Amino acid sequence: METQVCVVGGGPAGLMLGLLLARQGIEVMVLEKHADFLRDFRGDTVHSSTLTLLDELGLGERMAGLGGQRAKQLRMTFDDGTFTVADFTRLPGAHPYLLFVPQWDFLDMLASEAQKYPSFKLFRSTETIGVLRDAETGAVTGVRARRRVEGDFDINAQLTVACDGRFSTVRESLGLRPKEFGAPMDVLWFRVSRGVDDLEGVDFRFGAGGLMIVINRGDYYQCAFVIAKGGYDALVAQGLDRLRERIGALTPYLADRLKELSTWDDIKLLTVRVDQLERWHGDGYLLIGDAAHAMSPIGGVGINLAIQDAVATARLLGSALKTGRRLTDDDLAAIRRRRRLPTELTQRGQRLIQSRFLDPLLHSQGRANSIAPLRLVSKYRLLQGIPARVVGLGVRPEHLT
Repeated sequence: METQVCVVGGGPAGLMLGLLLARQGIEVMVLEKHADFLRDFRGDTVHSSTLTLLDELGLGERMAGLGGQRAKQLRMTFDDGTFTVADFTRLPGAHPYLLFVPQWDFLDMLASEAQKYPSFKLFRSTETIGVLRDAETGAVTGVRARRRVEGDFDINAQLTVACDGRFSTVRESLGLRPKEFGAPMDVLWFRVSRGVDDLEGVDFRFGAGGLMIVINRGDYYQCAFVIAKGGYDALVAQGLDRLRERIGALTPYLADRLKELSTWDDIKLLTVRVDQLERWHGDGYLLIGDAAHAMSPIGGVGINLAIQDAVATARLLGSALKTGRRLTDDDLAAIRRRRRLPTELTQRGQRLIQSRFLDPLLHSQGRANSIAPLRLVSKYRLLQGIPARVVGLGVRPEHLT
């Protein structure tokens, strides 16, 4: 089996890259190891810059048809009050808000749009198990894949792009190790039922030793309980009743339905990592999105950064791929040159918030000092536009041209 570009991973970066390359008439295969996109732990946040990009693609109306919850402001609630820390209505353009929409709906939309182009192929239930290399040069020439019925088979490609996340199989197969920056937290991810008259939108609740994020998904809430890094085993030892007590103390309006968490199987542990590869490419391959730089969940910017990587990749490599010209080291290095600044600045901001705010909060230390900046931002609406721009637009948002 052969193609021009083999994209490993059917997440936001992989499907967006596949769509943009197919629009240029470039042959592309996207390999997704699951049968569908229905996984609760996928992020929900779609930022203003991504919504603008979808408008450029002519997908604005389809995206709006997915529904979801619009967040025009970001508020954080503590025991002693609620603080507005970002006002997205101050953003320029047609989308002065963040959109919370189930990622599987977003990915289904991208996949269905990409499949309109004859040069695009999506292989579901297809696991990548390693890369192929030229025996003489060592260049990557594609991947070895596995399907339950067909077994193992090879896909030869001019370019292999790893979009398979923070635990990338391609990265592991290449022997690459990212530089890790550490994170003070992990996340417990679960759902509870929601009544028709319950809270709308997204709720952030902070308390000593924990943080709750509650996302309205219609007939249920998707919840994230942020805990101190490495604290999961201690929580399990304390028992599920104790966990329900802690969550109920942060979100009293959920207390009556937390018994829906009947076993630990109802709760998924998301291990948070912040890292980045020193080099994103080599002869015949490229890594983007979380495979190149795992982001903290702070700001929900992981999807946005991954999509921006994909847009830059399609724009910078499209001409060479269309003509069949062999991609040079400089061609591939251009992707990191373009995306390094926004990645590093975003990660530095996340690390600063982690060390100055979340780490003291999760360990019940320095709480008063940690929320002092929030009080200041909440007091002055003009200041709320700064974090709104950083989160909603990001650093160096990408466009199709």
